[in-house]
Amino acid sequence: MSDELSEKVQAAKREAEQLKERIRSTREKLADTTLRQAAERVAALPKISMKVRRTLKGHLAKIYAMHWAEDERHLVSASQDGKLIVWDAFTTNKIHAIPLRSSWVMTCAYAPSGNYVACGGLDNLCSIYNLKTKEGAVKVARELSAHTGYLSCCRFISDRQILTSSGDMSCMLWDIDAGVKIMEFNDHTGDVMSLSLSPNKNIFVSGACDATAKVWDIRSGRCVQTFTGHESDINAVQFFPNGDAFGTGSDDASCRLFDLRADRELNQYTHDNILCGITSVGFSHSGRLLFAGYDDFNCNVWDVLKGSRVATLSSHDNRVSCLGVSSD
Repeated sequence: MSDELSEKVQAAKREAEQLKERIRSTREKLADTTLRQAAERVAALPKISMKVRRTLKGHLAKIYAMHWAEDERHLVSASQDGKLIVWDAFTTNKIHAIPLRSSWVMTCAYAPSGNYVACGGLDNLCSIYNLKTKEGAVKVARELSAHTGYLSCCRFISDRQILTSSGDMSCMLWDIDAGVKIMEFNDHTGDVMSLSLSPNKNIFVSGACDATAKVWDIRSGRCVQTFTGHESDINAVQFFPNGDAFGTGSDDASCRLFDLRADRELNQYTHDNILCGITSVGFSHSGRLLFAGYDDFNCNVWDVLKGSRVATLSSHDNRVSCLGVSSD
């Protein structure tokens, strides 16, 4: 009986591999051009010169994460000094300085409404703070607990729902008001390092230490696409502004662009001089530029269509741990 069962399992595995090969060959037949070939007639971008406009000073230790508010004026930053600071980027004033219960923070997020911020890290919790309290001092509104590993990333869907990713290889969707997990997303085989929510709010992408990026449908709770190609951990993922593609940054020293409709990699952003990992990625409002933060203290700016480097931002004195591009 056991021999018969193992034979059936082996036959099923062989059939699955044959089907995968057929899908691969069909996909290759449909790939009649590359993004770089298709963009040959598009005018190349000139070299871009960017200046430092504001320097926000106030943290006393390493800043691990930051996230822009949707009003394009405020941002939140999280540091190992045990503080979450909400800034006015125009005036450089600190609006709130929130003391954290755990200083080992790794991620932070600003709610689309501007009413809440969230953070998490080695405490395995996602802590939600209400910025519009009447009491004065900002206090913890909710602590979301279910992950069994560190919290690597969190992003609000609304004031009532938030997505989190973790070193326990899972992502979770939460009901903030009830303080409970609504859904769990399991398919990665390594620590999930980053997630990005699609503009339509129904799907999100996650990047993990298994070197894959996975696209999830929040309505069904299932992984609907898996993208391979990176040779090491994926540290950052970010949706393209129109929601049809996403960018990734990896320890293999490359950024890549993957398209959901073509179900394949469209472009790679690498340079012979760049040998270090990427910590974070972000697109410009139009999607033409890809900003990437690196372990070598620089932020490189890439032409998404052509794959060429158009600028290097080099004002930091240590590794760029996180970057964000405001939506304007």
